[in-house]
Amino acid sequence: MRAIWKGSIAFGLVNVPVKLYSATEDHDVSLHQVHNKDGGRIRYQRKCEVCGEVVAYEDIDKAYEEEGRTVVLTPAELKSLPEENSREIEVVEFVPSEQLDPIMYERPYYLEPDSKSPKAYMLLLRTLQDTERVAIVQYALRQKTRLGALRVRGDVLMLQSLLWDDEVREADFPALDSDIRISDKELEMSSALVDSMARDFDPEAYTDDYQVQLRQLIEAKLERGDSLDTEATFGVQPGEGEGGEVIDLMEALKRSLDKKRGGTKTGSKTAGTKASSSSKAKADDAEEKAPAKPRARAKKKA
Repeated sequence: MRAIWKGSIAFGLVNVPVKLYSATEDHDVSLHQVHNKDGGRIRYQRKCEVCGEVVAYEDIDKAYEEEGRTVVLTPAELKSLPEENSREIEVVEFVPSEQLDPIMYERPYYLEPDSKSPKAYMLLLRTLQDTERVAIVQYALRQKTRLGALRVRGDVLMLQSLLWDDEVREADFPALDSDIRISDKELEMSSALVDSMARDFDPEAYTDDYQVQLRQLIEAKLERGDSLDTEATFGVQPGEGEGGEVIDLMEALKRSLDKKRGGTKTGSKTAGTKASSSSKAKADDAEEKAPAKPRARAKKKA
């Protein structure tokens, strides 16, 4: 990994030098645009609307327009802002982690100690672990002042950028204001369905099906060209099998429970390990009597 920022955490009078690394990466298949008539690559140019010239990136400044007036801001002027030059992650308070609404979380970063002795780094890490709190911090990154949560993941400090309060929209849906009555029986059956699907979360049990199928399509196109038959490649498309809309809520819950109790597997690694021996016996017996079920969405990685 390559560090994208260097600075320090200001923890009271304690200074903790750190390097910042992106904690996630994108594995999506990269596609570009082409002309559908001749396959020519489509490219975008930065063209000036005044002189019509294509402008190099280094010759581009930023501007702000208000009431017909335009203010041009050069890179040097933007870098002169005090916050832009700050290399400090300032701890402002410590809060219980459960008080942070997950909707506020943005991009995660790993923090590596950047000093000969990582004692101050380990002190902050252990303090967060022992107090079971996260540190709310403020810092500047990529021409923006940011709010963040400093927390522990494994044996590493992690900085998670947070949305500002006014960046989170309020949900206002008229349908939720109506008087909706949920019967005890509906709640009981819904809870039973949850119990039948309950298990420990295992992220390795799931894959990005779209990316897998996209790679399959690309490989099939490379092999067969325009003679590719997508139905032969992927089989029956979604919507052609079962799964139509069920209007009756109780009927939908009943069918869902019957399907689970009949032994339909979820495809997750933990699904098999968590099932009791009696449940497995019932599932095996049901599979002998029932027709084959469609494959679940969640799958083990190859």
